[in-house]
Order: sequence, then C-alpha cells, then structure tokens
Amino acid sequence: MENKDRNDGSSNKNNENKTPLTVDQINSDRITQVASKYWAPQTCGNHMDFDASIVDQIYHQEVQGAKFMIRRIMMLEFSQYLENYLWPNYKPDNSSASHVLSIVIMVNEKFRERVSAWQIFQKLPENFPSLFKQLMEMSLDEKWGLSFKERTMILIFFNHCFNSLEIDLIRDQVQKLVSLSIWTCLPEGRREQELNAFPKLRKFWKVIQKKDSKENEDSKSKADFERRFLQRLMHKFLSLLATIPLEGDIDVEAVHYCERFLELLIDLEALLPTRRFFNVVMDDCHLVTRCHLSMLNQRTEGKLFSQLCKRTKETISIVHRVLNNKARSEFRGPSFLRRNSVRDLLFSVGSSGDKANIATFAGVFSKGA
Repeated sequence: MENKDRNDGSSNKNNENKTPLTVDQINSDRITQVASKYWAPQTCGNHMDFDASIVDQIYHQEVQGAKFMIRRIMMLEFSQYLENYLWPNYKPDNSSASHVLSIVIMVNEKFRERVSAWQIFQKLPENFPSLFKQLMEMSLDEKWGLSFKERTMILIFFNHCFNSLEIDLIRDQVQKLVSLSIWTCLPEGRREQELNAFPKLRKFWKVIQKKDSKENEDSKSKADFERRFLQRLMHKFLSLLATIPLEGDIDVEAVHYCERFLELLIDLEALLPTRRFFNVVMDDCHLVTRCHLSMLNQRTEGKLFSQLCKRTKETISIVHRVLNNKARSEFRGPSFLRRNSVRDLLFSVGSSGDKANIATFAGVFSKGA
C-alpha cells in the first residue's frame, strides 16, 4: 500500500493544493526569503550560521501553525530544506522535537512527490540510527505531547522505511524490529508452540539467547526496546481504539491515526521479509478481532477503517495459510521454497551482525537439512 493517493499531510482544501505555484509566488514567499539567508543552494556561501530557533519557528508557523498545509510543505521541499538545513544540522542530543518532526514531514513529502528521499541520509548516515530510535521513543512515550496528526506522520515515515528494505541504511534499522528475536515478547507457551511447529527456528533462537547472554546491560536494554517496539505500538493503538465511543464526538485525527496504523500492518503482512515473525506477535495481540469488535468499526466515521479491517483480515488469512502449509516441511520442500526460507532467516539473524553465525546457518540449510 506504499503508493497511496491519500494526502500524507493533511485534510486541506484539495483544489488549493493542486493549483501550481507561480514563480512570483515562490520568490515572494517568506519561506523563500528565510531559505535564502540560511540554506538555499543559490545563495550558498552567504548563509548565516545554523539557528535551531529558525527550525522551531518554521515548524510552529509554517507547518503546524498552517495545519500541515501541503502547499507550505511543498515550498520547504522546493527550497531543499531537508538536504541543506535539517539533516546536516541534526544532533541526536540537542535537536528539538520540532526538528525531528520536520525531518519526518519532509521525507513524507518526498515520497508523496515520488522523488528520492533517502539520498541525503545515505550521504550523511552517521546519525540515522539515532533519528530512528528517537522516532521510536516519540511514538510510544506520551511525554513528547504529540498530537494525533504528528503521531500519524511518524507512522507514515515508518511505513516508508519498511517499504525501503532495498536501502542498506534503512534495512539495518528495520530488521531489528521484525526479526526472529521479536518473539522475546511472546508468552513462553506461545513461543514454544511456534518453535515446535518450525523446528529449524530453534537453532536460530538458541543463537540469539547465547549472544544475549554475552551482552552488557545497556546492550540488552537497547535490544529489548527494539524487539518489543511493534508489540508496544500495537498495544498503544488498541488502547486508543478502546477510547472511541459508539456515539458522540470523535477526534477526526484519531480516526486517521487508526486508519494509517492498519495500513502499516497491512504492509508489514504483505512484505515477505517483515511478515514471517511479526505475524505471530500480531496474532498474539488478537489485534484483528479487537479491531472488528471496536466501536469505530460500527460508526459512519469508521467506514474506511472498516474496509482496512477487512483487508487486514484477508491479508493475514493468506499469510496463515502459507505458513500452515509450510509448517514442519518448510526446509524440506522444493528448492525454491528452501532458498526463500533461508533468505528470510538470514535477514533475521543479520541484525546480530555475526557473520560467522550467518555463514554457519547458510551451510546448514544449503544441505537441505
């Protein structure tokens, strides 16, 4: 569901957003005037020093203050705001929430315009892991005080990441969230049930446990946060869903968040590298059932949500049939199935960075064990 026609940023007037900007409008716009002082490529060499307050001011006045109007975000994209100002000056320990959210919004805008979004991060990759971790924390922790609109923007960003696994920089972060190690958050009985159904996975599980036993407490805490992230995000979504009544006022942005969340789940289930282990965690949350039983699913405002519920259920049913058919014979089937299974598992083990283990497992499965 990556190439969506839905507006990534807002519920603005469609006709206004579709009207092309003129040269005079661009040149006279205050964003252009600020850009010329700080980051515009045509004034390179005459720029003022980076000022974090400028980022906060632009976010509060031109983005959030303008209700995430696409035209304002387009102006920022046209000025190369992300490439020349936001990302080069992002500091994990000092950048504000406005700075982080501005990066998210500009990446989403690039995807909306169908232009390359990851080149600047590949050029300056050092701080991307910190950005990704910060966004994970912001999406879970209420202390940031994010609105539903802002939380939705982060969801959209994550969805773009999951659909960009061909980019090494992105895959290095994403694979930690969907690998075999996320079964840590399963109840022991459910995990044993899955490992018994797929005996070859137990070898990988033991390797993960062995590696964890050698890590220090900080590394264990970091790994545990990553492994439980999607489960915690689903629990947070379900808590929100439970607050929506059958009748009465409803926050439209909360509904949009719920819709986007289901879109993210559909994409995670549709992608071969991400669904293999995530599917079990989602099933353990009984998420689809709880969505169908929710009050939003019965409201007129939840029409799109209901459609997405049905699609989620259909996608999961297909995945369950595939997994059930391969259970206990996954590594003894035709060679093309065996190669796909190994590829999935190497993807999951790859997050440990242990090339020796990867080579060992590749050798085991190449024998058709």
